[in-house]
Amino acid sequence: MEKPDEAVQSWRNHVAYGVGILFSLFHCWNAYAGTFPGQQLTTIHLTGTLIIGFLLKPAWQGRRALEAAFSAVLAALALITGVYLFHAYNTYSSRAGMPTTLDVVLGWVLILIVLEGARRCLGNGLVVLAAVFLVYMGVGPYLPDVLSHRGFSLTEIAEVMFLSTDGIHGTPLQISAKFVVMFIIFGALLQNSGGGQFILDLAASLFGRVRGGPAKVAVLASSLFGTISGSAPANVMAVGWLTIPLMKRMGATSVYAAAVEAVASTGGQIMPPVMGAAAFLMADFLSMSYAKICIAAAIPAVLYYVALYFLLDFEAIKQRWTKEAIQATITDSQVRLSWTGVLHLVPVAVLIYFMFVAANTAFISALWACISVVLIAQLFPQHRGVKNVVKSLAAGGRGSVEVALACAAAGIVLGALTQTGLGIQMSSLLASLSGGNLYVLLVLTAISSLILGMGMPTTPCYIIVAVTIVPAIVKLGVLPLAAHMFVFYFGCISGITPPVAVAAYAAAGIARSDPFRSGWLAFRMGMSGFILPFMFVTGPALLMIGDTGTIVWSCLTATIGVAGLSATIVGHVAAPLRAWERIVLGLGAILLIDTGLMTDIIGIVVFGVIAVRQYVAWRGVRANALSVAAAK
Repeated sequence: MEKPDEAVQSWRNHVAYGVGILFSLFHCWNAYAGTFPGQQLTTIHLTGTLIIGFLLKPAWQGRRALEAAFSAVLAALALITGVYLFHAYNTYSSRAGMPTTLDVVLGWVLILIVLEGARRCLGNGLVVLAAVFLVYMGVGPYLPDVLSHRGFSLTEIAEVMFLSTDGIHGTPLQISAKFVVMFIIFGALLQNSGGGQFILDLAASLFGRVRGGPAKVAVLASSLFGTISGSAPANVMAVGWLTIPLMKRMGATSVYAAAVEAVASTGGQIMPPVMGAAAFLMADFLSMSYAKICIAAAIPAVLYYVALYFLLDFEAIKQRWTKEAIQATITDSQVRLSWTGVLHLVPVAVLIYFMFVAANTAFISALWACISVVLIAQLFPQHRGVKNVVKSLAAGGRGSVEVALACAAAGIVLGALTQTGLGIQMSSLLASLSGGNLYVLLVLTAISSLILGMGMPTTPCYIIVAVTIVPAIVKLGVLPLAAHMFVFYFGCISGITPPVAVAAYAAAGIARSDPFRSGWLAFRMGMSGFILPFMFVTGPALLMIGDTGTIVWSCLTATIGVAGLSATIVGHVAAPLRAWERIVLGLGAILLIDTGLMTDIIGIVVFGVIAVRQYVAWRGVRANALSVAAAK
């Protein structure tokens, strides 16, 4: 017999399961029919995610009956505000600027339950920031000149945040409701149809037995899984259960295994064709198609994983990792792997075709990809049938909660920034602090993105920095696409930036390692990711901008550069690097980051010198090993 607390939680899970199914079905139908306009669509989207979030995420531990009643009340309030706003959409335009008492009351109710939902699902960082900006809207006249504004009453704040498209129902939530949710549903369908397991088995079979194999399995699996998931912690939980134990059997420490998985999974947010939610916002800010954003992101994403691959290869040589301990697991993967598993990649091909070849919108492309997943699943007895589809739809609804609530809370911040004019003021302030020096401004921007990204998801971090700082970067001559991509990258890699490295902490939970140590090691291992954004700002050819020859040359020098940077971090190539060699090699890598021909030539010469010294050192080590073996 179930205990009372267990019965309550079971009831909540069942209701959330049902709401998740209806939520996903609605969005699939709307993607096809396009029935509802923006604010009505976001209202349904937010109402559904709030209800699911309140049911699945308890407000506190203990006294479950009281907590369940509290959560039920909040879910009911979410439904009430949603129904009211859905119908108010048709009348608001005729009374804009004249909100009723009920508008104001329900507006503040929605603001508070959005903050509570974000607190449960995302932690305190974003909630505190949103609350600060709400207070800032009200106390503007009492602040110093650099921050002051006319001030907004409680009525005005409620109207902006609740009824207009400059607040909660602004661009971030619109992007979540129209685009991101379809890709989340697609990822859930693909995962539950066997596609996720196929990716893991394929990675294990291809890289399992090479030098440092399990660590490279993590790289390949995370990059492939990143094409269907735009969340670093989600990548960790989906892939880490296999790769982290494999790395530990190979001889890696728990801290190292967690760090590798965290760095590999963080790259999933920047890996096309399914990037993080912020990428869809970038497309909207730049008035570009999402497909063009994916094309621009392709080379930097590959370079990120190339750098990590070299780092792991050099580490494997340095640590002399063996591969016998992982033989059984690799064999299991090869037994499961068959040529028919390639069919699981057909939906990804369908997505790419409709997005890049047929030039459909992102959500229509995702809809066709979802349909193809359902059809392909019927070819596999263990995944066919309606039950698996229903389970995937429920998972899609659950997976949308964190993104939607992050976008809703970010809408509060964005609304405050635009209404008070703080975004323009911050841009001017940072421009003056940099003294007109682009590199100083880029460093300030990177630091701002990393600090914000420690306490909140990538999407709100990107929005805030894009609104406040990107205009200043563009004024200094940087291409808008490169400036936005720069901010996006630093928002993503904040997931491996201590002291709040969420991706590393998730991996540490699987590895049972010290989260803080894993976070710092992930930070060091992902150092190339912190350099890459500077590369494509100074050399936009890495974003597929320019002639073919320039793009190819930039890719070549960038590859050599990130390989050298990886060797510098490890301190080993074919043989140990001396201190001066690491310094010289690091400087050579930085020279190759610059797009000038002279700096490229100097960097390549430096690499050639180090390569010759490494060959001589390797010959010496090898000769010593042979002499020792002969003496025995």
